[in-house]
Amino acid sequence: MSAHPAAVLLGAQGGAFALPVCDHYSGVEGRMRKSLQLQAEMTAEFGACVFDVTLDCEDGAPVGGEAEHAALVSELALAAAPEARVAVRVHAVDHPSFEADVATVVGRAGHRWCHVMVPKVESLADVERAVAAIDAASRGTGSIPLHVLVESPAAVHRAFDIAGHPRVQSISFGLMDFVSAHGGAIPASGMGVAGQFSHPLVLRAKLDIASACHAHGKVPSHCVVTEFKDAQAMHRAASQAAQQLGYTRMWSIHPDQIRPILLAFAPQDDEIARAADIIALAHAAQWAPVQHAGQLHDRASYRYFWQVLERAHRTGRPLPSEVKVFFATMANEST
Repeated sequence: MSAHPAAVLLGAQGGAFALPVCDHYSGVEGRMRKSLQLQAEMTAEFGACVFDVTLDCEDGAPVGGEAEHAALVSELALAAAPEARVAVRVHAVDHPSFEADVATVVGRAGHRWCHVMVPKVESLADVERAVAAIDAASRGTGSIPLHVLVESPAAVHRAFDIAGHPRVQSISFGLMDFVSAHGGAIPASGMGVAGQFSHPLVLRAKLDIASACHAHGKVPSHCVVTEFKDAQAMHRAASQAAQQLGYTRMWSIHPDQIRPILLAFAPQDDEIARAADIIALAHAAQWAPVQHAGQLHDRASYRYFWQVLERAHRTGRPLPSEVKVFFATMANEST
């Protein structure tokens, strides 16, 4: 039997880290607990963990209660199911609570975090400072991946350098702060679901971040949509992020946003069927070139179609039996 697609196809020009397409943020205790419960329920429903839960110390902690909040999110992570994917957002590196945040959440629960999110990263120096603090607090629990939030024009300018750091796994775009940083030059509509996809400066920033991530094999994560009660607007925004701007992941700030994100980032049934046919043919041919529907395919296109199947798996889409076995193998190897 020829080698597994992931081993053969994802080489020097392979795809980014395989992460769930949705990153769900919550910072209030009741909502954090509900988010973890919802993750478990949807993992059982879809047969895969389809979203991360990020417990928020930055926006979730009351002023003066930062230490208590960091302790709370640490306890929630430690109490979560072993298979749960739980992350934490700490304060920015120049915030007075940053060092204490990291000392608590990493020192107490370092082995439970799938990543640490650091907001308001402005430069490679900020990344290095965050990595140093996390490693100092980790007490030998391993190198925790870093996700960073880029929120200013200067930070966007440095996105390629930031994405190139080996510990950075994903870059997110901070829309609200980015618009505010322009001192009124971008209207308030630039923060809305329509304006953020039409204003040239906002679009350029999003494209720069996506390009930087793909250049270094990292995950570009799209910003929040605040109109969480409008499911259709949410789906349109997620579809534009995925299909036009090159994003492979998106933030959710309300449980009602999770399913529209999954739907928008999932490949269509005909895409999945075509990808499964081509990968099955290629596997049987020991990854030599094959013909499908009158077209010739080789490893360059196999890589694309394998990534379609990976995205289908990460969004809980049903897979044809001839390729489902590849993901069962991956699950067994990870346990």
